[in-house]
Amino acid sequence: MNVLNVVPMRSAPPEPPEAPHVPVLRAEVLAALDPAEGKVFVDATLGAGGHSEAILRVSGTKVIGLDRDPSALALASERLERFGARFRAVKAEFGDVASVLGEIGVTGVDGILADVGVSSMQLDQAERGMSFRHDGPLDMRMDPTSGETALELIARLSDDELADVIFKLGEERRSRRIARCIKQAEQANELVTTTDLRRAVIRAVGPARVGGVDPATRTFQALRIAVNGELDQLSALLEAAPRVLNPGGVLAIISFHSLEDRIVKRAFQDRSTWRPLSKKPITATDTELSRNPRSRSAKLRAARVGGGAEEGADE
Repeated sequence: MNVLNVVPMRSAPPEPPEAPHVPVLRAEVLAALDPAEGKVFVDATLGAGGHSEAILRVSGTKVIGLDRDPSALALASERLERFGARFRAVKAEFGDVASVLGEIGVTGVDGILADVGVSSMQLDQAERGMSFRHDGPLDMRMDPTSGETALELIARLSDDELADVIFKLGEERRSRRIARCIKQAEQANELVTTTDLRRAVIRAVGPARVGGVDPATRTFQALRIAVNGELDQLSALLEAAPRVLNPGGVLAIISFHSLEDRIVKRAFQDRSTWRPLSKKPITATDTELSRNPRSRSAKLRAARVGGGAEEGADE
C-alpha cells in the first residue's frame, strides 16, 4: 500500500524548476510527515536542502537541519535563507539528534526525516573520493575536516579485517581476494586514488559486471560505510527518535542499500514503539524514475511513534 493512501497530504507544492538536486521521493515524504502550520521537523541529513525546502514551503512550519558535511550546510543554508528563523542549520551527525535538540532547547519535534547514505553531490565531487567514476583521493569522509580517510583505514586494517569489512558492509562474497589485492597495492605504494582502488578490485575479480553492477561497487560501498560509521549512526537515530518525537510524531527514513533497509525494517517491527504507515517500503513512481535515475534504489519506510498497528501495516 502506498503511504499516500495512509496519510493525507495537506500540501505538496511543486518543486521549483531551478532547485538543485531534486530530492528523492519528495511527495511521499511530505505525505508521511504531513507538514502543517506550527509543526517542527528535523531533517537529519540536510544535504542540498531539497526535502527541507519542501517542508518549509508549507506555511508556518519549522525545520532543524543536520549535516556533518560543511559544504552541504553552506549550500542548504543559502538555499533556505529566505525562510528566516523558520530554518536552523546545525553541523552534526544524524545519530546525535537527541543531544542536538537538547543543546538548542527543543523538547520535542513532530517529524524526523533521514535520507541515509551518500548524496549525489558528494558522489560528483572527485576530491571527496566517494566514487570510482571520478579519479580522486581515497578519502570518502562525509565530513572532510575530521576522522580517518579510506586510505588510512585500509592501511590500519589487516588483510582479514579488511575482508570482513568488505564482506559485511558491502555484502561482497569475493572479499578475501579483493582485500588481499588491495593490501598488496597499498603496501607497494600503488594505492592513492579511487582509480587505484578500482584497479586493485579488478585485479582480484576481473572486469566483468554482475547484474550490470561494476565489480568495484560493493567494495566502495563497504569502505564508505566503514569510514563514516553509517550503520552505527542509523541505529543511534532509531534508538533516539522515540524520545524526541512528540506523541504521534513520524520518523521517515529513505535508504538505498539492503543493509540500511533491514535495520529500519527490524526497528519498525517493534509494535510497542512504532506504528508503520505502510505495509511495504515506498518506492519511486515511474515518472520519478524517468527524471531521476538515482531514485531507483530508494526505499522509504515511515512509522508513527506509539504502540499498536497502523491500518494497512504488516502484522
